[in-house]
Amino acid sequence: MMINFYKIIFSYLNKIFNFLNIKQKLFQNINFKLGLNNILLLKQDYDKLNNIQNAECKVYSQNGEDGIIAYLLDRLNILKPNFIEIGVGTYIEANTRFLYDRFYPKGLIIDCEKNLKEKVYSNINPWKGDLRVIEKNVTPENIVKTISDNCNFEIDIFSIDIDGIDYWIIEKLDLTKCKIFIAEYNSTFGDKLKVTVPNIENFHRTEYHYSNLCYGMSLNALTDLMDKKNFYFVGTNMAKNNAFFISKNFNKEKFFPKLQIDDYANYTDSNLRESRNSDGKLSYLSGSSKLKEIQNCKVIDLSTASNQEVQLKDLV
Repeated sequence: MMINFYKIIFSYLNKIFNFLNIKQKLFQNINFKLGLNNILLLKQDYDKLNNIQNAECKVYSQNGEDGIIAYLLDRLNILKPNFIEIGVGTYIEANTRFLYDRFYPKGLIIDCEKNLKEKVYSNINPWKGDLRVIEKNVTPENIVKTISDNCNFEIDIFSIDIDGIDYWIIEKLDLTKCKIFIAEYNSTFGDKLKVTVPNIENFHRTEYHYSNLCYGMSLNALTDLMDKKNFYFVGTNMAKNNAFFISKNFNKEKFFPKLQIDDYANYTDSNLRESRNSDGKLSYLSGSSKLKEIQNCKVIDLSTASNQEVQLKDLV
């Protein structure tokens, strides 16, 4: 009898918690405190690090980006980082979410998620920091105005991950005052190719190829572009899909004297197996079979000045 009574009470409490969003926020609070503790423990070894992957720690980021960002901020002595992030979903899992909850700085997040502001506000304390939330599908044509209209603060960190025409958007950005830049790249393209998907309006990776494997840009294309933007490459996450860059205003020998950069092959041999078959089901392709699956896809070859559109199979 008493067991049934407690079950009923628990059921009602559970419904109340869900209604008030208490359960989710309680979990997020616990997650934040555990993550912060882990990052502070990792900080003890910052002086010894020769690979940013050793600083990885996942709090709210998709992989271990939170820890890497914390390490880079510490080395550059940025105490309260302002940020822009493009491609945040509902802001439950994002590269800057931990920064917002830890420092409550100025930030701008952009995504095409429907009812974005409502969803984001349900996951954070919006009154504690100056977070601007913009629901928009960014393009190379609108990105500069979108930022200028909504960002009147100095940018310490810029992160972009939209699974599409990222290269063409980054190309338009003015990053002269940015200190840390993070961008997703497509390891499927390997370490040699300097390619990106074409600048297609409303690009969608599943529509471009059912496998979901042909999107974004190669690491080689990204590092070349960022070099032109006056940034140097400091490494990637362990998942090998996010690359990190530092403004050349912060001399590498001074701020990161022990960091070693490996051959690009070590940053593109990803074990991620998120490919789909033509029925939309996971096919778990790995290794060279991923590139073979999309060999007929068209990409822009950035290795020449002509930026010619070619099929991948013509380059490999």
